Amino acid sequence: MTIAVSPQALPALVLNADYRPLSYYPLSLWSWQDAIKAVFLDRVTILAEYEHSVSSPSFSMRLPSVVCLKSYVQPSRHPAFTRFNVFLRDKFECQYCGSPDDLTFDHVVPRAHGGQTTWENVVAACSPCNLRKGSKLPKQANMFPHQKPYQPTVQDLHNNGRLFPPNHLHESWMDYLYWDVELQP
Repeated sequence: MTIAVSPQALPALVLNADYRPLSYYPLSLWSWQDAIKAVFLDRVTILAEYEHSVSSPSFSMRLPSVVCLKSYVQPSRHPAFTRFNVFLRDKFECQYCGSPDDLTFDHVVPRAHGGQTTWENVVAACSPCNLRKGSKLPKQANMFPHQKPYQPTVQDLHNNGRLFPPNHLHESWMDYLYWDVELQP
């Protein structure tokens, strides 16, 4: 699973004031128009530029490829409970068979048995496994998730997001991505 990024669109990588991307998946990118607007509003510092320029009759500037916010944006501590974030937590794989295809989500303890729609009871599941399990309890269906469902932290989702890089990473972005990854000895 990748996020399509068009290199011809000349997007700008957006970093927080601590020089980390605001998000890894999807990678925090702004259109070149939004990046220029933020420059003129004095909200960002340009760290790297493309070779391409934009001009008006009285002004010309190279397009930013990496910008850094001047004010730190506090990341939320708990990610929103969304279908996308459940899939990201579960690495876009069915938690019963491992398939990345035709994903939906499954209540481990079905709602018919009092199961709630929470982080701790919902997993990514492919449609065939979800249909096979139906509204049975895991023991009745003999189907158990590979990973016990849990409420992820924003850091958990960032770490998983790194496993799914966009189809295009501009060379000027590489110096700013993955700084907070633990180095191998």
